[in-house]
Amino acid sequence: MHLIPREHDFGAFAERPLPRTAGYLRGAVRSLGRFVDDQSGSYAILVALLMPVLIGGAALGTEVGLWLYDRDSLQNAADSGAVSGAVAYYGGENDSAIQTETAGIAATYGIVANVAQGITITVNRPPKSGNYTTTGGAVEVIIQRPQARFFTSYWFSGSFNIAARAVAVANGGEGCTLSLDKTAAAATKVQGNAKINLIGCDLYDNSSDPGALSVGGSGSVSAQAVDIVGGSLNGTTGITTQQGLYTGASPATDPYANVSAPKFSGCTQTNYSDNSKNPVTLSPGVYCGGISLNANANVTLNPGVYYLDQGSLSVNGGATLTGTGVTLVFTSSTGSNYATATINGGATVNLSPPTSGATQGIVMFGDRNMPIGTSFKFNGGASQTLSGAIYIPRGAIDFAGGANTATSCTQIIGDTLNFTGNTNLAINCSAFKTKPLGTAAAKLVE
Repeated sequence: MHLIPREHDFGAFAERPLPRTAGYLRGAVRSLGRFVDDQSGSYAILVALLMPVLIGGAALGTEVGLWLYDRDSLQNAADSGAVSGAVAYYGGENDSAIQTETAGIAATYGIVANVAQGITITVNRPPKSGNYTTTGGAVEVIIQRPQARFFTSYWFSGSFNIAARAVAVANGGEGCTLSLDKTAAAATKVQGNAKINLIGCDLYDNSSDPGALSVGGSGSVSAQAVDIVGGSLNGTTGITTQQGLYTGASPATDPYANVSAPKFSGCTQTNYSDNSKNPVTLSPGVYCGGISLNANANVTLNPGVYYLDQGSLSVNGGATLTGTGVTLVFTSSTGSNYATATINGGATVNLSPPTSGATQGIVMFGDRNMPIGTSFKFNGGASQTLSGAIYIPRGAIDFAGGANTATSCTQIIGDTLNFTGNTNLAINCSAFKTKPLGTAAAKLVE
């Protein structure tokens, strides 16, 4: 048998262990390879290099978040202030009261105007910018407050302003008649067979008497809504509404409560009277002893304010009185014998109010110092057109007539109202700049 020498037995040779020194060398080579291939150390280096950026980003995000939170707070305050201001204006408040109202709202958000600290609350009516600069009832509120820098101060110096702006407009206020007396029975009264048609507008009665609204005989009232603080003497008989009859309602706000007629003195004319057929034009001024127009008189009033100091405005059948941009103020320089008005059937009267100035929207203004119950009679019938507000807060107003059209604008506000004949009223008043009458609701528009 031929035997292969052992030294040529390669299998056996391969299985023999290497010398100890060679094993160490192989382990060292393998460890060196793993070290060369290992990249885990680079993450630590990258993290170390990026750490300032990561910390800065987090800090910047936190700071921007604080800015956004502060701006949201300012915006909420501006929104609430604008809405409150619009409602206040709607309710008859002047611009100073609106400023106070808005500042009070902002204070509830922790924002108080402070010139030294650079915190400002600006109220504009109407707005100075945007889409509502010509809307008299729109209220704009702009709030600014300096914002301190923290992390961003490494790149920028000083503080900067965060600002918020809001514009609101009040709506609603669709009243065309209001009796202001708080306790009178029949504060609003419809007599005989009078038909009162309030076209798209509401009747308001502030009396708490159980019979605050009286509709007697075959009289009737048709209105968009009827709001009575007290009750109706005959319940719902003769009253028709599209949106409901409400008793126990809250009193309506007098929209002209803060309006004052400019002061006057002297006499432009005394006991003015006209019964000629020749057209006459009168100018604004003080008419002591009143104005009397008899049959055939044809008088035009130039735009402006006419003070009737005592006496009366008397317009008899066959007379004509016209004027655009006119306010008639019924007053007394002596505190007695306050001027009144009587417009009789057959008279032609067509007057409209100023659209700007102290008596904007008011065609007839009764002095608030006259005795309660001073008589005013507007019984001109269908030929009587008094646009704007007939505002005689202490007067007992008898009214019959009014333009028989849905495009007219008439508000009647008195201590008590007595409708003695067919009357058609509407409040398409945007062109006459009257104040809304009735409950207000404001909405943000910008």
